[in-house]
Amino acid sequence: MIYEMTVQVRVSDMKKGQEWYKILLNRDPDFVPHEGFAEWELIPGCWLQVAEGIPLVNSGPIRLGVKDLDAERLKLMNVLKVDEFVIHSREEVPVKWATFSDPWGNGIGLFQYHNQDEMKQRIETILGVKG
Repeated sequence: MIYEMTVQVRVSDMKKGQEWYKILLNRDPDFVPHEGFAEWELIPGCWLQVAEGIPLVNSGPIRLGVKDLDAERLKLMNVLKVDEFVIHSREEVPVKWATFSDPWGNGIGLFQYHNQDEMKQRIETILGVKG
């Protein structure tokens, strides 16, 4: 039985990496047990670990669901200086998405449901809250 998961990305400069992910995730890490390591619980039982080390080439993407992909695109381009952020969509796919890299080459993707009712239902199911 799987009950929890973690995904780890590595950054060569932990101070810059932690700050970059803090801006991306809109908050401080939930857990910093020691120097060179920080964790964010993205949704209950799903953790993103940022660890100092040698980044893996072409890792990811880690895809994160967001409520407003266009607003996140603007923030990432203006604040984090992400320059390659093209939003894709296909008729048969229920989400629009974009993939980009952090400054260390880790692949990250964001997606947003086309149907707002479906997105609300997913949020309520996953988080156990009314969205």
